[in-house]
Amino acid sequence: MAAVPGPRSSPVDARPPSLRGDHHVHSSFSDDAVSTPAENLAAAVAAGLDTIRMVDHVRLTTTYVPDFLSVVRALPPVDGLTVLTGVEAKILDASGAVDAPPEVLAALGTGHGADRVLLADHQFPGTDGPWSPRVVTQLIEDGFAPPDAVEMLVTATIRAVRRVGRAQLAHPFSLLPKIGLTEDDVPDELLDALADVAVATGTPVEVNEKWRCPGERVVARWWGAGVELVASTDAHVATDVGVYTWLSPVRSGPAPGDVDGRR
Repeated sequence: MAAVPGPRSSPVDARPPSLRGDHHVHSSFSDDAVSTPAENLAAAVAAGLDTIRMVDHVRLTTTYVPDFLSVVRALPPVDGLTVLTGVEAKILDASGAVDAPPEVLAALGTGHGADRVLLADHQFPGTDGPWSPRVVTQLIEDGFAPPDAVEMLVTATIRAVRRVGRAQLAHPFSLLPKIGLTEDDVPDELLDALADVAVATGTPVEVNEKWRCPGERVVARWWGAGVELVASTDAHVATDVGVYTWLSPVRSGPAPGDVDGRR
């Protein structure tokens, strides 16, 4: 058997994620979060962050996005803190369709739209729409080969990234444990294919504190490929903003002014 190549050489500008940023923070515009954008902003200041991305869940039927963006843009500026915006939507199916209003996707990166859409594997992107983890687990028990499931998931993600143009990958591979698989089931060639499209499209990829993914093997390989890795808590309450325990300095790069990764 031929040797599996290791991570590709790291470009000069490749960096593991800095813990001075939190690129996935929910507010009370999401139905499962409790803190206001103002409370999240105050928490980011208290945590000493230099970047926060305020994000809330959307579906095809969501109508609140203009109100959400107006509230965030009305927040008082804070010296040294960059406030970014986003909407989080699941990948719907194997074609890479995204569960967000078309007008929201069309406005990404414009003066009246969100900065990015966070693409999430909340459910499995099946051939005819989203499949629940329970359905996929049963399909695997009935003969759906795990390598085929993994390839289907990664391919749908790649298609979604290309489709929307301005994406951020939210908690990649968080779905796998829910269907009885792990990141070890994702071969290097699929990791590299996802890295290639992320680099080509300038798509940031989260290392997510809440879901503890992706793990060190994936992070190392994507870092080596030049993927822009960003830290996120996926906070749903302000007290979690910028709080990292699993995503320790061992998994991240030193923040500006830090020594040997210590804050």
